[in-house]
Amino acid sequence: MKRLLVWDIPVRLFHWALVGLVALSFYTMKTEGAPFVFPTDIHARAGYLLLGLLLFRWLWGLVGSFHARFASFLRSPRTMLDYARAMRRGRPPAYAGHNPLGGAMVLVMLLSLSVQAVSGLFMSDDIFFNAPLKGWVDDDTASLIQSIHHLNANLILVLVAGHLLALVVHRLKGERLVGAMFSGRKTLEELPRDEPEEGAQRRVASLWLALVLAGISLLPVVWLWQA
Repeated sequence: MKRLLVWDIPVRLFHWALVGLVALSFYTMKTEGAPFVFPTDIHARAGYLLLGLLLFRWLWGLVGSFHARFASFLRSPRTMLDYARAMRRGRPPAYAGHNPLGGAMVLVMLLSLSVQAVSGLFMSDDIFFNAPLKGWVDDDTASLIQSIHHLNANLILVLVAGHLLALVVHRLKGERLVGAMFSGRKTLEELPRDEPEEGAQRRVASLWLALVLAGISLLPVVWLWQA
């Protein structure tokens, strides 16, 4: 039995901030938006923050902690298929970070959310609200982008539902993924497949680096907020 630090503080903060912003975005568009007087504006500002958050995660996935890096959890289609077969048999191999299927889901989710955040910059209700980049494209292009924004919102709902279902399945198999995203630690009964090689750094990246990347990621948010 091993208890390992898997998710660093930046990843955990990213995850729960993402949950909050996505929930706020859907609430302000799918309901009357109370208590907000102008929910469309709140929706837009949540989108700006989401864009900065996603930019940070893309950067952290390149230079962050070991298990935060895309290179540590993106696997080949064959590996994903083998993992799915093993899971169906009830004995999937242990992974400290994202398993092969979970890693693919993370990538798809990040891509879909990025498309949503960027396409939202071109939105307009043709009455009170024009997003900061609405005037950068012609009407036909803007209409196409808005269609993508609405269709992709439905895809995000499907992805969220799939993510929640996966959490339930793993919990039934004894893996507490939600708890690990709070504490950062996972308890494993065997050596995980994604453990760094002997002698390699099992490193948690510097929080100073995270702060620098967060500052860089906030720059477009500040510009959009004032646009």
